[in-house]
Amino acid sequence: MNRLNQDTINAAYLYFVKLKVFSIGELSSFLTCSIPNARLKIKQWQAYTSYNQNGKYYTLPQVPIFDQYGLWRYKNIGFSKYGNLKKTIIHLVKTSPAGLSGRQLGEILGLSPQSFLHHFRECAGIYREKHDGVFVYFSDVDDIFKKQVHQRSSLICRSAIVTISDTEAILILVAIIRQHGISAEEIAALSEIQKSGIKLNKIKGFMEYHDLLKKTPDFKP
Repeated sequence: MNRLNQDTINAAYLYFVKLKVFSIGELSSFLTCSIPNARLKIKQWQAYTSYNQNGKYYTLPQVPIFDQYGLWRYKNIGFSKYGNLKKTIIHLVKTSPAGLSGRQLGEILGLSPQSFLHHFRECAGIYREKHDGVFVYFSDVDDIFKKQVHQRSSLICRSAIVTISDTEAILILVAIIRQHGISAEEIAALSEIQKSGIKLNKIKGFMEYHDLLKKTPDFKP
């Protein structure tokens, strides 16, 4: 292995800090060294590798200003303090309060979900489950998964409350008054409810918010 001149290495470091983002070819050319030697220098510098663009680009440790998700983007190149795309998605999913949909992951990462999600249908560290017709990615750690699912259900309920109208609320309340102990599913099946077009998730959200859901006993005497 050719020994690199320390002055050249120092000059390269300063140059690529100023450049912000660089490729292995650019570093190899600047140092006039082989690609393996350039890769060794990147490892020694503890440079970050881009999570998109096929991991083609690098940035030096003091360059990125990471956001709340631990991500930094320069033009159309993304970097993560957690490593490659797989490690980053696992971290994002694990630390999310209520799991993340593909659309949410795409927005956070600045990527089209179609460009990467097919790799994560079955991935250690992630559990994918359908909620309200949309695949949501949760942690596969049981305790975290349960908390995330509960929080997502609460968010859906709160969303339903926000979107429900006074007329819809009255229809639900009338059904509850007329048939004490009626379930959300039974309310949704009523002709007047079906005619109004109120969805089951809205009914459940309204009833849960007001503590009107039919209680199911844990055991029978």
